[in-house]
Amino acid sequence: VQLQASGGGLVQTGGSLRLSCAASGRTFSSYNIGWFRQAPGKEREFVAASRRGGFTYYTDSVKGRFTISRDNAKNTVYLQMNSLKPEDTAVYYCAADPNIILSALRLPSQYDYWGQGTQVTVSS
Repeated sequence: VQLQASGGGLVQTGGSLRLSCAASGRTFSSYNIGWFRQAPGKEREFVAASRRGGFTYYTDSVKGRFTISRDNAKNTVYLQMNSLKPEDTAVYYCAADPNIILSALRLPSQYDYWGQGTQVTVSS
Protein backbone atom coordinates (compact mmCIF):
# COMPACT_ATOMS: atom_id res chain seq x y z
CA VAL A 1 0.00 0.00 0.00
CA GLN A 2 1.18 3.54 -0.75
CA LEU A 3 0.35 6.41 1.58
CA GLN A 4 0.11 10.14 0.89
CA ALA A 5 -0.14 12.51 3.84
CA SER A 6 -1.39 16.08 3.45
CA GLY A 7 -3.03 18.92 5.30
CA GLY A 8 -0.18 20.32 7.33
CA GLY A 9 0.51 24.01 7.66
CA LEU A 10 1.14 26.95 9.96
CA VAL A 11 -1.46 27.72 12.59
CA GLN A 12 -1.63 29.80 15.75
CA THR A 13 -1.94 28.34 19.22
CA GLY A 14 -5.49 27.16 19.76
CA GLY A 15 -6.13 26.65 16.08
CA SER A 16 -7.10 23.53 14.17
CA LEU A 17 -5.86 21.47 11.27
CA ARG A 18 -7.07 18.30 9.63
CA LEU A 19 -4.49 15.92 8.24
CA SER A 20 -5.38 13.37 5.61
CA CYS A 21 -3.69 10.12 4.73
CA ALA A 22 -4.80 8.75 1.38
CA ALA A 23 -3.94 5.14 0.65
CA SER A 24 -3.80 3.10 -2.51
CA GLY A 25 -5.07 -0.45 -2.68
CA ARG A 26 -8.40 -2.14 -2.33
CA THR A 27 -7.75 -3.73 1.06
CA PHE A 28 -7.40 -0.49 2.99
CA SER A 29 -10.03 -1.52 5.52
CA SER A 30 -7.84 -4.44 6.62
CA TYR A 31 -4.96 -2.17 7.64
CA ASN A 32 -4.15 -0.68 10.98
CA ILE A 33 -3.33 3.00 10.49
CA GLY A 34 -1.15 5.08 12.75
CA TRP A 35 -0.19 8.73 12.95
CA PHE A 36 3.25 9.57 14.26
CA ARG A 37 5.17 12.81 14.59
CA GLN A 38 8.78 13.81 14.79
CA ALA A 39 10.06 17.13 16.05
CA PRO A 40 13.62 18.31 15.29
CA GLY A 41 16.15 16.46 17.41
CA LYS A 42 13.56 14.07 18.81
CA GLU A 43 12.55 10.52 18.10
CA ARG A 44 9.45 9.71 16.14
CA GLU A 45 6.54 9.33 18.54
CA PHE A 46 3.10 7.79 18.42
CA VAL A 47 0.14 10.13 18.17
CA ALA A 48 -2.94 8.08 17.34
CA ALA A 49 -4.03 4.87 15.66
CA SER A 50 -7.08 3.34 14.12
CA ARG A 51 -7.17 -0.44 14.19
CA ARG A 52 -8.80 -2.25 11.30
CA GLY A 53 -11.72 -3.16 13.55
CA GLY A 54 -12.43 0.51 14.16
CA PHE A 55 -10.98 0.98 17.63
CA THR A 56 -8.94 4.12 18.16
CA TYR A 57 -6.04 4.94 20.45
CA TYR A 58 -4.26 8.14 21.41
CA THR A 59 -1.17 9.23 23.22
CA ASP A 60 -2.06 11.00 26.44
CA SER A 61 -0.89 14.44 25.33
CA VAL A 62 -3.46 14.65 22.51
CA LYS A 63 -6.47 12.98 24.12
CA GLY A 64 -9.47 15.26 23.97
CA ARG A 65 -7.85 17.43 21.29
CA PHE A 66 -7.14 15.08 18.37
CA THR A 67 -9.51 12.68 16.67
CA ILE A 68 -8.54 9.94 14.25
CA SER A 69 -11.15 8.68 11.84
CA ARG A 70 -11.22 6.64 8.69
CA ASP A 71 -13.32 6.52 5.57
CA ASN A 72 -12.73 3.10 4.07
CA ALA A 73 -14.76 3.95 0.98
CA LYS A 74 -12.31 6.77 0.23
CA ASN A 75 -9.24 4.87 1.44
CA THR A 76 -8.46 7.81 3.68
CA VAL A 77 -7.66 8.32 7.34
CA TYR A 78 -7.99 11.72 8.96
CA LEU A 79 -6.43 13.30 12.00
CA GLN A 80 -8.48 16.24 13.22
CA MET A 81 -6.31 18.37 15.46
CA ASN A 82 -7.95 21.00 17.66
CA SER A 83 -6.61 23.28 20.38
CA LEU A 84 -3.14 23.03 18.91
CA LYS A 85 -0.14 23.89 21.04
CA PRO A 86 3.42 24.87 20.10
CA GLU A 87 4.59 21.49 21.38
CA ASP A 88 2.50 19.85 18.65
CA THR A 89 4.92 21.27 16.08
CA ALA A 90 6.46 18.40 14.13
CA VAL A 91 6.45 16.51 10.87
CA TYR A 92 3.45 14.21 10.96
CA TYR A 93 3.56 10.81 9.29
CA CYS A 94 0.90 8.25 8.63
CA ALA A 95 1.76 4.58 8.61
CA ALA A 96 -0.01 1.33 7.87
CA ASP A 97 0.34 -2.34 8.57
CA PRO A 98 -2.13 -5.23 8.34
CA ASN A 99 -0.86 -7.11 11.37
CA ILE A 100 0.00 -5.34 14.61
CA ILE A 101 -0.93 -6.60 18.02
CA LEU A 102 -2.46 -4.09 20.40
CA SER A 103 0.61 -3.86 22.63
CA ALA A 104 2.78 -2.89 19.65
CA LEU A 105 0.46 -0.32 18.11
CA ARG A 106 2.56 2.59 19.39
CA LEU A 107 5.86 1.34 17.98
CA PRO A 108 7.00 2.86 14.67
CA SER A 109 9.06 -0.25 13.92
CA GLN A 110 5.88 -2.33 13.64
CA TYR A 111 4.55 -0.45 10.62
CA ASP A 112 5.72 -1.54 7.17
CA TYR A 113 4.27 1.30 5.10
CA TRP A 114 4.86 5.03 5.57
CA GLY A 115 3.73 8.24 3.97
CA GLN A 116 6.12 11.08 3.22
CA GLY A 117 5.19 13.36 6.13
CA THR A 118 3.51 16.72 6.38
CA GLN A 119 4.79 19.67 8.44
CA VAL A 120 2.65 21.09 11.21
CA THR A 121 3.85 24.31 12.81
CA VAL A 122 2.02 25.92 15.71
CA SER A 123 3.08 29.45 16.53
CA SER A 124 2.82 30.88 20.03
